[in-house]
Amino acid sequence: QVQLVESGGGLVQPGGSLRLSCKGSGFTFRYYVMKWFRQAPGTERELVAGITIDGGRKSYAESVKGRFTISRDNVRSTVYLQMNSLKLEDTAIYYCKAEGQGSNVEYWGQGTQVTVSS
Repeated sequence: QVQLVESGGGLVQPGGSLRLSCKGSGFTFRYYVMKWFRQAPGTERELVAGITIDGGRKSYAESVKGRFTISRDNVRSTVYLQMNSLKLEDTAIYYCKAEGQGSNVEYWGQGTQVTVSS
């Protein structure tokens, strides 16, 4: 079955770093655009970062630009989100999403909690 499993979340102090991972299985990972979203309590889910199928182009929300880096390893079917200089407002559940091009199918992970707190 199709799975996207996030990991790497946790509790971190302001200014700290975390690396999130999202492992895909059950589909051809290298044919999917990968994205990271996040959702804080009482807010809408927002796009954080995206990466093309070959990793050649990346995009970021303005709020994380310069602090977060998205990358992917198609051999390991994994997309990463390196988060540096974390702020309190980065606290959210982070979700990865796979987007197919030709088929327009979409898959979501279950989410991983990131809490930035002193």
